[in-house]
Amino acid sequence: MESVAGSMSEAKPGEAPSQKELVYRQSAWTRLTHWLWAVCLFFMLLSGLQIFNARPQLYLGKQSGFEFNNTVLQIGAKDTANGPRGYTEIFGHRFDTTGVLGWSGPPGEESARAFPSWATIPSYYDLGTARVVHFFFAWLLSGTLLVWLLASLINGHIRRDLAPRVEDLKRLPGDIANHARLKFHHTREYNTLQKLAYGGVLFVLLPLMILTGLAMSPSMNSVLPFLNEVLGGRQTARTIHFTVMALLVMFFIVHMLMILAAGPINELRSIITGWYRTDAPADGDSHTGRDA
Repeated sequence: MESVAGSMSEAKPGEAPSQKELVYRQSAWTRLTHWLWAVCLFFMLLSGLQIFNARPQLYLGKQSGFEFNNTVLQIGAKDTANGPRGYTEIFGHRFDTTGVLGWSGPPGEESARAFPSWATIPSYYDLGTARVVHFFFAWLLSGTLLVWLLASLINGHIRRDLAPRVEDLKRLPGDIANHARLKFHHTREYNTLQKLAYGGVLFVLLPLMILTGLAMSPSMNSVLPFLNEVLGGRQTARTIHFTVMALLVMFFIVHMLMILAAGPINELRSIITGWYRTDAPADGDSHTGRDA
């Protein structure tokens, strides 16, 4: 994990070495599971939006229906004097989202659907196929997460690279300031923001998505009857599941922006081959964190 490929430049006589090196940053386990997660989450997202289209409302509590006032999100369409219009309603506040959410499609072929056809798998309405795709990749993601957890405990990846230390938390304000200025340092270590973000995804969001998915399954209710109660009912579990999906999409967007800002070639080489080019440390620097 920490072997060095060699210096990227040689020091001239009388000069200090630049120490700009290629380091073996990502293990094979990390790279393999990273790409498997990317594939799984892609298919789960698009098939999940198709499943959501079957009932485009989110509720809190154990029950839902006309007699309950517990809707937190609703996407639909309504007839107006100007024709059908799509809308998205969040906590009682309604927004016109025609063309994207609620009412969308090619000109002259629009239809009422929560998420547009280009954002779902399959593109046409097929709840059965969407469920098969969603569940297959959900189990694949769960198995991959378990393999990653075991491998990372054995090779020390969690302890060495992801567990935040006291000194990391002390550097948090500086890391936030550096990111705000798009000032990145390329070293082998993760910076504090990365540790918190990656840890939040791997140990909070992904497990919570798996648990809420199990809580929504009628067959799992007989195996884990307490899970539904702990999460506040099936409707609340569904709302949490959807919220976690939105947070993961936000993480992905920020993740991609950071890769572009920090140097996409170097970042992609790291997650494909494992090798990462580090910066020469500045005078007086005791620690910097790699960004992406």
